[in-house]
Amino acid sequence: MRNFMIEQSPSEIYTSAAGLALGGLCLNKHTSLIKTSRSLAKRHGIANIDLIRTYMGLILTGKSDFEAVDLVRRDPFFKEAMGIKQSPSASRLRQRFDEDAKALIPLMDEASIAFLQSVKAPITALATGHVPLDMDVFPQDNGRTKKEGVSRTYKDNIDGYAPIAAYLGNEGWCVACELRPGAQHSQKEFGYTLDRVLPRVKALTSAPILVRLDSAHDAEDNRDRFRVEEMDYLTKWNPRKQSPLEWYDLAKEQDADWSDPRPGKRVAVFSVTRYDGKQDEEKRPYRLVVRLIIRLSDRHGQLFLEPQFELEGWTTSLAEQDYDDKRIIQLYRDHATSEQFHSEFKTDLDLERLPSGKFDTNDLVMTFGVLAYNILRWMGIKSLLGMDSPVRHPAKRRRLRTVMQEIIGVAGRMMERSRRLVLRFGQHCPGFNAYRQLHLLLN
Repeated sequence: MRNFMIEQSPSEIYTSAAGLALGGLCLNKHTSLIKTSRSLAKRHGIANIDLIRTYMGLILTGKSDFEAVDLVRRDPFFKEAMGIKQSPSASRLRQRFDEDAKALIPLMDEASIAFLQSVKAPITALATGHVPLDMDVFPQDNGRTKKEGVSRTYKDNIDGYAPIAAYLGNEGWCVACELRPGAQHSQKEFGYTLDRVLPRVKALTSAPILVRLDSAHDAEDNRDRFRVEEMDYLTKWNPRKQSPLEWYDLAKEQDADWSDPRPGKRVAVFSVTRYDGKQDEEKRPYRLVVRLIIRLSDRHGQLFLEPQFELEGWTTSLAEQDYDDKRIIQLYRDHATSEQFHSEFKTDLDLERLPSGKFDTNDLVMTFGVLAYNILRWMGIKSLLGMDSPVRHPAKRRRLRTVMQEIIGVAGRMMERSRRLVLRFGQHCPGFNAYRQLHLLLN
């Protein structure tokens, strides 16, 4: 092994994040931000779009803290890649976001939808023909801080926030991720969330929608809303104070589908019709699929003194003649995929512990995360699933972290030739073909 001599070039410009040039193209050519940011009154010298470009560049590289701005504000490649004319300092960026957060949030939400429309993002449906819309709340640990809105979440021993996110299609495009106080119940103000989410969904696809929700949203108001919107729904049932023994008797009356997965365990699956509406109102029917599990012994064969009952169910608008009970359960099982998307927000984009002490500013940070999430998801689908992608195991989608490693984190050298900027890659760069493919798609 030979020792290396360590030198620093006095003039050549290298970067370890050449993929930011693609992120800059997505932001500047395929969103509405250049135009819409001008509608916001400029309070200081730096243009609003430069603030947005600067912070978006940080999010795309997995950095959410404002102090990271000081590391790149004098980086010529970072400025050229994102199209920045004047770079803000960390304190100035924080101050401007604190001042204009409420005005910037709707602009960022609009930009995320505009990006998906501009690049014609594929939105694939389930085998039923429905496009899934998965909505769920997840906790963000911001404990041991005095940030506005931080409180005890539904998860044990975690103080923080509880944002609600909405993902569209099998690809998991994020159409919203709204910040909420940690102690806020999932159903509280859910109607206002639907007011913002459903128009975005309809702007992206005309296919029938299947909304999948967890048991916190098992409410008559939600079912009525989806009837009005002419959308199908599939919601985890909240048994509340239901007696499993009464449902056991009903299962025998309904001629349920009984199975024995193992000795000492019996499972009954059946569906019944329930109704919404008060006594003086017209009854509105919905289907309830119930699964009753009876355990006489544990998996090791140890008998219980008394049988153990487990009751769970799902409310849905899908008709029984088209979708049997087991199909309904299988359709809801895919809802768990959204948990993976939550983790990508928290770990890959570094949005677990939010950078500001102000609630509105942190809400704005989450909207930046939504746009970065969709950009990286699109890059992964278009470049890391084909023959030209770097060697990876087969998959339906790539994690954001994989896209950041293979596309955003590719090394390059910035040069100027004939008054044009050139980005040169190494001879053995494994991601070059994937990078070039994305560059052609964006131009």
